[in-house]
Amino acid sequence: MKKIELLAPAGSYEALVAAVENGADAVYFGTSLFNARMMAKNFSREDVVRAVTYCHEKGVHAFVTMNTAITDRQMKDALNQVQFLYEAGVDALIVADLGLAVEIHKSLPDFPLHASTQCSAHNVDGVKFLKEIGFSRAVVARELDKDNLRTLCEQSPIEIEAFVHGALCVSQSGQCLFSSFLGGRSGNRGECAQPCRMMYNGKYPLSLKDLSLAEHITTLVEMGVASLKIEGRMKSPDYVGRVVRIFRTLLDERRNATKDEMASLAEIFSRSGFTDGYFEKQIGPSMLGIRTERDLAATRRAEKQGGVFENKREPITIPERVNKVVLNQAPIGKKGKAASSARFYNPACLPADYKARGVAIAYLPLDVFAKGAANGVVLPPVIFDSEREAVLEKLKNAVKNGAVHALVGNVGHIALAKEAGLILHGDWRLNIMSSYTASIFDAIMEDITLSPELILPQIRDIRFAKNVIVYGRQILMTLEKPVGAPQLTDRTKAVFPILREGGRDILVNSVPTYMADRKAELAKAGEMGYHFLFTTEGKQETLNILTSYEKGWTTKKAVRRIK
Repeated sequence: MKKIELLAPAGSYEALVAAVENGADAVYFGTSLFNARMMAKNFSREDVVRAVTYCHEKGVHAFVTMNTAITDRQMKDALNQVQFLYEAGVDALIVADLGLAVEIHKSLPDFPLHASTQCSAHNVDGVKFLKEIGFSRAVVARELDKDNLRTLCEQSPIEIEAFVHGALCVSQSGQCLFSSFLGGRSGNRGECAQPCRMMYNGKYPLSLKDLSLAEHITTLVEMGVASLKIEGRMKSPDYVGRVVRIFRTLLDERRNATKDEMASLAEIFSRSGFTDGYFEKQIGPSMLGIRTERDLAATRRAEKQGGVFENKREPITIPERVNKVVLNQAPIGKKGKAASSARFYNPACLPADYKARGVAIAYLPLDVFAKGAANGVVLPPVIFDSEREAVLEKLKNAVKNGAVHALVGNVGHIALAKEAGLILHGDWRLNIMSSYTASIFDAIMEDITLSPELILPQIRDIRFAKNVIVYGRQILMTLEKPVGAPQLTDRTKAVFPILREGGRDILVNSVPTYMADRKAELAKAGEMGYHFLFTTEGKQETLNILTSYEKGWTTKKAVRRIK
């Protein structure tokens, strides 16, 4: 049988050694730059050279994470770091930013690229797109069930890497703006403050137990997963070593974990136990958990595990690397100004005269698309392969009922929208933060909506047909596990509504973005279209908001008029 890679986390050099000594086939770690775990100890340049040398002597591959979003002004520093890692002998980069990946692949085609889980790869169309732009492996969404994961393994043109143990983000593929919008700490920049672990409605409805698929090793082996990934770059060397040791034993013996081994994993670290709910399609309240006093006591009682894995691997020698990365000038789009647009979660609030109010394209989510009401449809944020045919049929019906445009928020949905005969537009969920990423979609789509995390100078740098979200309650999370409540209230009494989109719950911000009084500043950021996001507004409020942008009302005046 083909050997399956056991991939272990290393938040420090000590954790890296623990992973190698306990049987990891590969390790992944970050540096102080462009790393989604900026709070970990991480690796200096000297540490990187030392770590790669040590790993290769032991026959272990060394991967480095560069899994944050990159802006135009960061690209030079990012590529300088890439050149260093390339020359240091790093075996592969784990990358989230598509623009960065394309630039790396142009100059360094012999440097393997692994698509981070932040790329939200959850279907076959998605991994095919990732292969086209230079990736050789995809770290797939943790929300996949075993049947959809099997489909990916069978049909993917690139390797599939799946998480098998560790903390779970409750938002799909870690695509979360909650920390960014509430506390200014962006998860896309490696600074997540974990608002999902906080109390809402007097409970912890967003805090998931840690994942563990240790009881499903034989299934994972049989379906052909290339790499089993353990999460934990914020964890101690002891945690890393002990978890790796158990998974090493299971893989070597080609068996599933026993109850005693699951108990040992829980002693090492758990949040009220573990969950395999996504994998087994058993999604519900039993997936929730927090770190209790009992969990802490179990970890304190657990004995330290010593010993060194019997290493029979041959040292790794990589071919000489002679290429040089080139910083290409930031590309400029050839299309004109984007057409202003708006999406309406409630069809009853969509004005019949929306075009007269400055909205060229009115979007409705696919599930509520109504004949003659809108000319655009929003694709569901998540479309597993098992859902593809049903979604395609709905899209074709939407076209028959007047849909011309499609708002696409995932690379795995591009082929589907094209097949339905729709004109494509990029949604903010594509996480476009630079001209380099924008250029990937420029040839595919009429225009793009930029990430809502960008500030005005960064928006100005992106000279493409672009939309900017100027009004609305921003969608902060897309959740595979239903919240089970119509809204969440935090300790400050802020209320976050829960809506449905594409069969999933979405959590929206407690307050809307409002920029009608800043039209002059927006104009300085270059020509752009406005994008409105109407979620909880009533019909009259929606009309008043559109009027406020025509008039350029100040926030205070707008609030009075809207009410």
